[in-house]
Amino acid sequence: MRADPTPSAEEIEHYYREEFYGTKRFNDSSLEVQRDGKDFYDGRWEVIYQQCVNFFEKKNFSLFDIGFGYAQALLYFKEKGVVVSGLEPATQGVTYAKDQGLDIYQAGIEDFSCVGDKRFDVVMLLNVLEHLRYPQDILNSIKTNLLNSGGLLVIEVPNEFNDFQKISVAEYGLDEWWVVPPHHLNYFSTSSLKNLLEMCGFEVVHAQATFPIEMFLLMGDLYVGNQELGRECHLKRVKFEQNMKKHGGAQKLAQLYEALANLDLGRQSLIFATPKNL
Repeated sequence: MRADPTPSAEEIEHYYREEFYGTKRFNDSSLEVQRDGKDFYDGRWEVIYQQCVNFFEKKNFSLFDIGFGYAQALLYFKEKGVVVSGLEPATQGVTYAKDQGLDIYQAGIEDFSCVGDKRFDVVMLLNVLEHLRYPQDILNSIKTNLLNSGGLLVIEVPNEFNDFQKISVAEYGLDEWWVVPPHHLNYFSTSSLKNLLEMCGFEVVHAQATFPIEMFLLMGDLYVGNQELGRECHLKRVKFEQNMKKHGGAQKLAQLYEALANLDLGRQSLIFATPKNL
């Protein structure tokens, strides 16, 4: 699903220049939030890292992150020995990343000319595709201009219009609170993102979801518009995952999130895809 009408390029540029990047919150999480929730976010990066290691059957690979925000994922992968780079349009994030010694670029999200003829084993696009006017164009451009043959594209997007959201709207008379143009222009499910990737010449090799936070709504915790309650629900989700991992349930947790993806449930959809051999 897409916002209609789609804002013009000028409107989008103005929004990101004057509003979105003018706050501390961009790329979905402020630096303060990511630092406060370091264990949670590190667990998120570790899932991606392990999938990449399993795919390549090695730990030394190169990675390029599009829209890296405050570069927390890049710093995590660098500590693992991965050769990292990326691009980000916001001066705040670029300045921070350079201060951390990262080799990165400041450029528009869809402008890959800055990398020249460099190619990468892994290209990450985390919480970016939902913002773009023409998502299929950037997927084709990544395949042509960034990704090594046999490389891996890692995409994460919000999983919207899922059943838990729609049931919450029906039960409590809520608005479709997740529809937020011009911030989000595209609204994916795991299924629709898979379809788009396949149409753009990719083969999906793995898909999983994240915790279905909207379940709390169906249990009576109406966190929509209530940041304090929303944080309480998030911390319960964090505790659930920590306990599963602490007591030997990590594999079952991963299997649960894979099953949720197959049902188009879960707050986020995380998909790994490789270019098809043509």
